[in-house]
Amino acid sequence: MDLVPALDEPLKKVVGPPTAKVMAEHLDLHTVGDLLHHYPRRYAERGELTRLAELPLDEHVTVVAQVATARVLRFNGGSGQRLEVTITDGSGQLQLVFFGRGIHKPHKDLLPGTRAMFAGKVSVFNRKMQLAHPAYELLKGDADEAVDSWAGALIPIYPATAKLESWKIAKSVDAVLPSAQEALDPLPPALRDGRGLVPLHEALLKIHRPHSKADIASARDRLKWDEAFVLQVALARRRYADAQLPAVARKPSEGGLLDAFDAKLPFTLTEGQEKVSKEIFDDLATEHPMHRLLQGEVGSGKTMVALRAMLAVVDAGGQAAMLAPTEVLAQQHHRSIVEMMGELAEGGMLGGSEQATKVTLLTGSMGAAARRQALLDLVTGEAGIVIGTHALIEDKVQFHDLGLVVVDEQHRFGVEQRDALRGKGKQPPHLLVMTATPIPRTVAMTVFGDLETSVLDQLPAGRSPIASHVVPAEEKPHFLARAWERVREEVENGHQAYVVCPRIGDEEDDKKSAKKKWAEDEAEKRPPLAVIEVAEQLSQGPLQGLKVEILHGRMQPDDKDAVMRRFAAGETQVLVATTVIEVGVNVPNATAMVIMDADRFGVSQLHQLRGRVGRGSAPGLCLLVTDMPEASPARARLGAVASTLDGFELSRIDLEQRREGDVLGQAQSGVRSSLRMLAVIEDEEIIAEAREEAASVVSKDPDLEHLPALRTALDALLDAEREQYLDKG
Repeated sequence: MDLVPALDEPLKKVVGPPTAKVMAEHLDLHTVGDLLHHYPRRYAERGELTRLAELPLDEHVTVVAQVATARVLRFNGGSGQRLEVTITDGSGQLQLVFFGRGIHKPHKDLLPGTRAMFAGKVSVFNRKMQLAHPAYELLKGDADEAVDSWAGALIPIYPATAKLESWKIAKSVDAVLPSAQEALDPLPPALRDGRGLVPLHEALLKIHRPHSKADIASARDRLKWDEAFVLQVALARRRYADAQLPAVARKPSEGGLLDAFDAKLPFTLTEGQEKVSKEIFDDLATEHPMHRLLQGEVGSGKTMVALRAMLAVVDAGGQAAMLAPTEVLAQQHHRSIVEMMGELAEGGMLGGSEQATKVTLLTGSMGAAARRQALLDLVTGEAGIVIGTHALIEDKVQFHDLGLVVVDEQHRFGVEQRDALRGKGKQPPHLLVMTATPIPRTVAMTVFGDLETSVLDQLPAGRSPIASHVVPAEEKPHFLARAWERVREEVENGHQAYVVCPRIGDEEDDKKSAKKKWAEDEAEKRPPLAVIEVAEQLSQGPLQGLKVEILHGRMQPDDKDAVMRRFAAGETQVLVATTVIEVGVNVPNATAMVIMDADRFGVSQLHQLRGRVGRGSAPGLCLLVTDMPEASPARARLGAVASTLDGFELSRIDLEQRREGDVLGQAQSGVRSSLRMLAVIEDEEIIAEAREEAASVVSKDPDLEHLPALRTALDALLDAEREQYLDKG
């Protein structure tokens, strides 16, 4: 019979079934190893030894003193009792109080003349300083050494629950700590020694039972390395496996479609676009699939870079597919790509150029005939470029020769969907993933660690600056009135405006919001503003006489498309919408945006929305309307958005506010974030170094044959199928 390794031992055998049940249900801790990796959140210090004459109010102190008097007093007509003990150390006196049942032990222990250490928080009662229910340790004989070690001890405070206090968790940890000796150390010895990291068993002892702050620091350094390194090894192995796959090299042909397209561009590409295009073309020319993440600020010209990559693949005889998260966006991409390509998009049509190809749209709501034609264009290879929604992933969809997959707005797709589309190639197609949500470098290394990253950070010429302001509607109603005047002014100057609301406002929506508690804090009781109501109020009030339309996600696709077309054509002056306009909507004539209840949106979302204005030659204006008070965190967040247009800066702020757990998300497979000690933003250096070390370990030993402990740690982090879905929160 196999012995269960010490760290896999179920907790109920060690701490008893009742405690184990609470730990499993409330803290997701099941084995001895789980509990050893449940680290203290912080440490309470019993306080330096303090003389009674110098006690600071409201601080935790430890004093050594002698009991002078002790007496039990009754109150509440004799039903309540409290023990009052006066102690002295020669420099002054202090009162200790104990209440209720808690008086029996101290009444027995703290007899006059007894010397002891007392620790607690100093408070004032009836103008006298006191400690209520202090912890104490009796001193016998020569106690100086004991005094020092007890007072200086760091008390671990664990993430706890109402059902299980921190000190009970600490007791359970004491029971499992001896097993730490048997913890398998995942770090290769050379790496550990080279970086001066303590062995794992020592780190576990020091994090749970530190003797000094230096102990905590060395344990944290070590445990952060574990998390960063094991995660980066998983990603490095995925990159390595992907690099072993065969792919067809796609080199654009001289004088082909790409050259014809470049020749008719009315502007020159930015340096950034040139540089990123070169990185992509170099990848496409290799016989292994490209895996590249293209990050670009809103409006930095990512679509142009992606289109040129698609044209290069069509030139080389393949097909390119672009996957968009919504129908509105797929239609928009289709429209703008056909416009950019002109006669080059009219393959097989009269008047089409001889290098031309066909650009096909495929979405779920197309009519049967159009859909049949689109599927036919794909399977015959007639369509060099196809743009679509999830409909592209369905089994019926077949390609003639899929060479490149472009995924727009990666965070809306799981890796399963990405892989499903990639599986439609005869050999794995190249992959380009785009996002306009700027991702700090470290998050890119952890969340998208299996992709090489390219960044577009300059805006194309002709883009205008966007001014952003917070409008505190509650405190200064005249600011809101002025906001609507500004919208009218923009419209009078021949421009258009967006008004964005957090919800739709139809019955279905109201049912949902009744279930959902919206408030960021208790003081806020009203539901968020809704498109339908706001549009009506504006049409009859401050924007009376202007052409106002609404757009939201529950409208029929044809209706949505018709609204967008009228807005793009300039027939509609003000569009009141939900966040369906957040991604990819391009109307250069729209110069103003008013975001209602802006505090209900995240930082990245506000930045995305704001990127919809200022896309032409006229400057953009974004007004963030909120009822939140000046001192609230929500207002601070809006202030940050208004103060900078730098998406990378904002994504750092966003991350610091949300903490990483959210960013790494529940990953795709519903597991909780594996990061307990590592902070993605603060530990940038560790993550970058761990990525390098991981790449070098995996290139020498891809199967980790010589590092069995690392392999075990990796299996714990991901069962085999999860390695596929580790990324993409």
